[in-house]
Amino acid sequence: MSFEVDIGYSSQRGPRDVNEDFAGAVNAPPGDESRGLIAAIADGVSTGGRGLEAAQTTVMGLLADYFATPDTWEPTAALDRLVAAQNAWLADHNRRRQGSATALTTLTALVLHGQSYTLAHVGDTRAWRVRADGEPATPLTQDHAFEHPDMRSRLTRAIGLDDQVRVDYAQGDVRVGDCFVLTTDGVHGVLKPQRLAALALQGGAEEASEALVNAALDAGTRDNATALVIRVVGLDVRQLDDELGDGRRLAPPPLLKVGDALDGYVVTGLVADTGVHLLYQARNAATRELVALKTLHPSRASDPQERAMLAHEAWLGQRVGSGGFVRVHERAENASALYIVFDWHGGRTLEQMRKSGARGAVAEVVSAAIEVTKALGRLHRHGVVHRDIKPGNLHLGDDGRWRILDLGVALSGREGPAQRELHAGTPSYINPEQWEGAEADTASDLFALGVTLYQWLGGHLPYGEIEPYQVARYRRDPAALSRLRPDVPVWLDHLVRKAVARDQRERFETAEEMLLALERGASRPVSAPAATPLIRRDPAALYKIALAVSLLFNALLVVWLLFLPR
Repeated sequence: MSFEVDIGYSSQRGPRDVNEDFAGAVNAPPGDESRGLIAAIADGVSTGGRGLEAAQTTVMGLLADYFATPDTWEPTAALDRLVAAQNAWLADHNRRRQGSATALTTLTALVLHGQSYTLAHVGDTRAWRVRADGEPATPLTQDHAFEHPDMRSRLTRAIGLDDQVRVDYAQGDVRVGDCFVLTTDGVHGVLKPQRLAALALQGGAEEASEALVNAALDAGTRDNATALVIRVVGLDVRQLDDELGDGRRLAPPPLLKVGDALDGYVVTGLVADTGVHLLYQARNAATRELVALKTLHPSRASDPQERAMLAHEAWLGQRVGSGGFVRVHERAENASALYIVFDWHGGRTLEQMRKSGARGAVAEVVSAAIEVTKALGRLHRHGVVHRDIKPGNLHLGDDGRWRILDLGVALSGREGPAQRELHAGTPSYINPEQWEGAEADTASDLFALGVTLYQWLGGHLPYGEIEPYQVARYRRDPAALSRLRPDVPVWLDHLVRKAVARDQRERFETAEEMLLALERGASRPVSAPAATPLIRRDPAALYKIALAVSLLFNALLVVWLLFLPR
């Protein structure tokens, strides 16, 4: 279901001469819908009639600029920058007016994104959440005002009051059916939470907002009355902020044994324990389907970076979908622990097949390579780099489909700095550029896939086992696969050796290019990569040769001086 809301707005000046309240809401622009919407309400405070100016410029500036901030910014970071800029501008104008007509305003801003909300709050406007008919509205903000009947003149924080403003932030989850209500003190000052909740659920959002304002006027409010009602009709898929929020809020479960239950899943077996992660097979008690549960090992449960990486993997899994990858399920609304739920697929990884001695026919290898390359291309089009393609992460399911496993160290551009700086990958599958200090990119995934295919067909790694401490890693070019295995056609030998060429310029540039070469096969074969010059394979070779020639020359000179007649 896509993100969808019903919005209603109503504002009346009440007994005052001027309405100095202002509110509004804006959806994300086309093409950027996943950023949700932003709504804000402000109650202007003035000594010379400029309260409306302060409220209007603050709300309109925030609504106009929020979606212009980079989408990589976390909502609180974007709100903090924008609110601080507006406060500085308004404070400077008040200072120039020299007290003749100051303009201040309260502000409550609500951002709905994915399945979460973020609130920024200054002053005594309020945000409420209404979830069930008959229950009081839940306040999501706390007033910054003295306990005094005339709170408008007793604000302790306001936009434009000082050069620096302290903003309260809050975040939480959003469900379908949630109703968020933003009000000025002219409404909540005379309506009790129970009454506010009942009115907020009346009819449509527009009807509810009018009912709130009219009820406040009937109750004898002495101020402007404004209400903005936002009802959540449909939610977008979970966003990274949702997953990171769960990563901070939820703790990984303790060690589970067969028969233990977790949020409706009954554990049927422990599949893997890496010391960092635990992978369980479990059964959904409601649907009886098998699933895989991935969580952190208890020894890593308190590591915030590991939690963030697991949350990032859950988000990526939902983003790339199921085409060539294992589908990720959303956790229950009231999840009690931090974990990822995957589809369960029986079968074996390529590593398990290799260890069992299964070599695979050439036609099967080509068919598998086409499937995996398609999946890898799809991942790259999403802007994601896997960073750990190897036989252990390629899985052939019982349904006959190949899938890429484990997005735990993948890069998406939204990962944390710790994950970005992590030197991930298995040494023998890492491309030469990374050993020389380059960042992992799509080219490194294609090289790792080439190494995997070479190993599958030839029985060993193209450059041998490579260790992290090894200095000279690529001293020789890979041997021709057709010599190691006579049934490998020349076109496939050339293709795989091109994929693992020592020189990056000799390799495939994109997954699509490699896929096209695999699909064309012998009809349009690629050329074998040129032999790498000795000086490039071993930069010290020239010095070694010079040293050997020098030693030989000196040995001959000694023999001539000592033993031959002159």
